[in-house]
Amino acid sequence: MSMQITHFGHSCILVELNGTTVLFDPGNFSHGFTGVTGIDAILITHQHPDHVDVAALPDLVAGNPEAALYADPQTTRQLNEDDVAGTWTAAQPGDEFTIGGITTRIAGGTHAVIHPDIPTIDNVAYLLGDESNPAQLMHPGDSLFVPEEKVDVLAMPTMAPWMKISEAIDYLRAVKPRLSFPIHNALLVEAGLKMHYGRFSEMSDAATDFFVLPDQDALEVT
Repeated sequence: MSMQITHFGHSCILVELNGTTVLFDPGNFSHGFTGVTGIDAILITHQHPDHVDVAALPDLVAGNPEAALYADPQTTRQLNEDDVAGTWTAAQPGDEFTIGGITTRIAGGTHAVIHPDIPTIDNVAYLLGDESNPAQLMHPGDSLFVPEEKVDVLAMPTMAPWMKISEAIDYLRAVKPRLSFPIHNALLVEAGLKMHYGRFSEMSDAATDFFVLPDQDALEVT
């Protein structure tokens, strides 16, 4: 297995796998994705602006007219009703579809609880892979979803209003991927990033290697 991953900040990553290019969660805390072309699919986990920048979508979709467009059911309805950009397909938990050389499975379904007084919204996790390895990469969005499959590479939420660092560590241990890198990190300053990354590296399962992606620069993962 070999893939290239580019981190555009926060939860936005570009994954190149099996000759197919997928962009996740182009939100308003992320930068550098708007001019990217050659994308085969744009996948959105949920409706929060830090995961889907509605103002940036028209140019992104126009630059990638052949891209498949998937989002959680609530976001799909909103984008299609408002005619924001393109025609979006609802990614329902349990669904599976093929994009180029990648099989994509939809899992999860619900955003982590921020506070009991705040309504819970849709949030889907995406697992990319093929027949031999259906979970070569997982992007959980804003959730701590643990799949049945063995995950090879996990995009790991670092810090959020809905998560304590102890929960993040326990999640990393529960998924126990071979490799993991941080996402959802825009709310932390440098000192906080060092603390969180240090804890993840020190306290993850011995079978997991934790690494940090360079900013807006592709890294090959094998």
